[in-house]
Amino acid sequence: MAFCANCGAQGEGRFCPKCGSPLGAAPTGGTTPVPAAPVQSAGLANNMAAALCYLLGLITGILFLVLEPYNKDKTIRFHAFQSIFFNVALIALDIALFIVTAIIGRIPFIGWLVYLIFPIFGLAIFCTWLFLMYKAYNNEKFKLPLIGDLAEKQA
Repeated sequence: MAFCANCGAQGEGRFCPKCGSPLGAAPTGGTTPVPAAPVQSAGLANNMAAALCYLLGLITGILFLVLEPYNKDKTIRFHAFQSIFFNVALIALDIALFIVTAIIGRIPFIGWLVYLIFPIFGLAIFCTWLFLMYKAYNNEKFKLPLIGDLAEKQA
């Protein structure tokens, strides 16, 4: 009598009466399978995702609110909303500043000073943008006045 290499049952003939595998053959399914290696996520680290929320303003802010693993993280949601609100406020300020400079620019002796406002405004915005990205990358939650409170409520 032969013993089944697969299930260990005793049987006669060419096939096991219990599991049906050939007697005397190598085991086919009774062994413990080797566990697969865990799949690593291809996502970004939280600090990198938070910093990237500010990279392209409205676009990346909305993008990180839509993408699945990031829209569940409260810190990333805060930075995404703050980026969106910051850029909407910048658009409104830019329009208002353009109107004010168009009016004041026509006044003699003061008008040339107005043309200094745009570069100073642009430099201040650029420095704020870099500062927000730096703080987000270092896992620090920096709230802008007014905008930060709105972003925190939304996150």
